[in-house]
Amino acid sequence: MRLIPSLALLAALGAAAGWWLTAPKPLPAALTAGLTGDVAKGEQVFWAAGCASCHMAPGATGDAQLLLTGGQRFASDFGTFLAPNISTDPTHGIGGWSLAQFADAVMRGVSPEGQHYYPAFPYAAFGKMQVQDVADLKAFMDRLPADATPSLPHEIGFPFTIRRSLGGWKLLFLHEDWVINGELTEQETRGRYLAEAMAHCGECHTPRNLLGGLQLSRWLAGAPNPDGKGTIPNITPAKLDWSAPDIASYLTTGFTPEFDSVGGHMAHVVENFARLPESEAAAVAAYLKRVPAAE
Repeated sequence: MRLIPSLALLAALGAAAGWWLTAPKPLPAALTAGLTGDVAKGEQVFWAAGCASCHMAPGATGDAQLLLTGGQRFASDFGTFLAPNISTDPTHGIGGWSLAQFADAVMRGVSPEGQHYYPAFPYAAFGKMQVQDVADLKAFMDRLPADATPSLPHEIGFPFTIRRSLGGWKLLFLHEDWVINGELTEQETRGRYLAEAMAHCGECHTPRNLLGGLQLSRWLAGAPNPDGKGTIPNITPAKLDWSAPDIASYLTTGFTPEFDSVGGHMAHVVENFARLPESEAAAVAAYLKRVPAAE
């Protein structure tokens, strides 16, 4: 009978340890203390990170893309996620957030209420961004119009509704290391920052395991389209054999060397890169040439 209290104690200790390990972990306050953002630089971050591509209203075009009302639907193996309102509305958007709260959301996937965000929000990539870039991004987004449309709930079922479990997911799959290491040129290093962090290319182009974590051993090797329609292409040198200038041209014009044109969500990526200096697309192209080939 003495075994029962001991087992109960061990179970309680295990539960406490699990609760602590899966707790949301905001950034250290010192990282954002005293930072101020640059609006012009923040606009470049905004387009590179594809914020409007996910958070504009479905079907929005032109200037309406800057009204970040949310509502777009993103299918996954775990249910359908709906992009939230991230406009400057203080009630239904993020207009009342501090820089620290904004950085916690973007880089750690932690809400102002201290809850985990689902990794449909690509904080696994954004966590590698420089904090100054995040501050610049917020400075730009603070200038965008407000919209009072309430965010819609995600369409997911149990057990994925248990947000605390995402703390375990983060322990398994969040990492600060770059995927591609070694001696890189300045241009390739910039391309890595864009592709692995800001533009989060791996979030779509890398296959995932059963828990939704990226299979880093097959980095950018292509993946099933989450909506069940076709596949997202392999963009390693094993399949993408275009020259670096051709890749850069595709990223800014949407035309392949064979004069085919971009489609699907990639069209938004092209629209975004077309707003950036040409050197950014060239940097991503140079980086992709350094990625190991994966069949």
